[in-house]
Amino acid sequence: MIRANDNYSKLKASYLFSDIAKRVDDYQKKNSGTQIIRLGIGDVTKALVPAVIKGFHDGVDEMASDATFRGYGPEQGYAFLRDKIAKNDFQDRGADISADEIFVSDGAKCDTGNFQELFATDIRVAIPDPVYPAYLDTNVMAGRTGEFADGRYTGMVYMDCLKENNFLPNLPDEEVDLIYLCFPNNPTGSTATRADLKGWVDYAKKHKALILFDAAYEAFVRDENLPRTIYEIEGAKEVAVEFRSFSKAAGFTGTRCGFTVVPKDCRVFNSVGEKTSLHSLWNRRHTTKFNGVSYPVQKAAEAVYSEAGKVQVKQQIDAYLKNADIIRKTIDSLGFDYVGGNNSPYIWVDGKDRDSWDFFDLLLTKAGVVCTPGAGFGRCGQNYIRISAFNTLENVMSAMDRIKEALK
Repeated sequence: MIRANDNYSKLKASYLFSDIAKRVDDYQKKNSGTQIIRLGIGDVTKALVPAVIKGFHDGVDEMASDATFRGYGPEQGYAFLRDKIAKNDFQDRGADISADEIFVSDGAKCDTGNFQELFATDIRVAIPDPVYPAYLDTNVMAGRTGEFADGRYTGMVYMDCLKENNFLPNLPDEEVDLIYLCFPNNPTGSTATRADLKGWVDYAKKHKALILFDAAYEAFVRDENLPRTIYEIEGAKEVAVEFRSFSKAAGFTGTRCGFTVVPKDCRVFNSVGEKTSLHSLWNRRHTTKFNGVSYPVQKAAEAVYSEAGKVQVKQQIDAYLKNADIIRKTIDSLGFDYVGGNNSPYIWVDGKDRDSWDFFDLLLTKAGVVCTPGAGFGRCGQNYIRISAFNTLENVMSAMDRIKEALK
């Protein structure tokens, strides 16, 4: 008889953002006259910039002529885009990444979730807490954990990110094999220095571990002293895979495009301890299970790296960072501790011992503002909320006025 993967039954009943959507929907039905302002889920609100739209149109126009029509493309991505990524995002920052080490995909979420398929089910996995839920849930689905109890899965190594350690995970006390890191961090908005990342690279080298480094928000970094890629750290090419996205950096949440960097120097070990090329493994998985990103979308992504595209995209990110600054100043004026908002679109707010779902409900019902309860990101988020800067300036200012009135 056909049987289900029992690991799915270990997952919590529903996904964080599904829970949020249900509560918001229930509130809206009872309060139809209230305009809800959403500062919860990290979805952009600004239209694609003109340079990107032109890239889209150019790609579509080419598909309309037999002479320039494109059929199946390379699963790894077209060379015109991979070359631009390698030069602009890595080589120009002193990171020795080549175009053939880049795999274009439909987004960082899919790749961070799928990458764990390459590894044995009995490896030791370390994740920060709080954490982006997809890192954890995909490993639960793969069977790397026990049951869920007291807010955590047995068999998973949790790295607490607390006020006491500046919301940066400490190196594990025990030996682990696979490490998830995200900077600028989702959900806390915290950032890591080069020294911080060097500690992780040194750890991975010493313990023959691998780092999965999610840099989906690197475009928000304005401090030149902070790294934009883990490959700015010497030796990282041997022990780290990096994930990037055009979703937040260039507004591609509705058009879907991202990429993963798998250096050829990166090795894993087979069951008898022999080194195996991680690049070859991912290439095999990618070409087997992924059809590639559509040609017009890749043309649009290429336009991000044009001179006009760079200027226009930076202006958009600057606008979101201005929103973040307004949120930070409001939270500060209300006497709440927080982290993030600098070099990040997220502000992680300490609710002063409030339960995070209670804080969520308070802001929803008293201010008509949607945030994200920190408990959805892990046990260490129990008394926090995440506020997103992804909205219009007018909505952010209105939301802050409402929050001040609700919490005064």
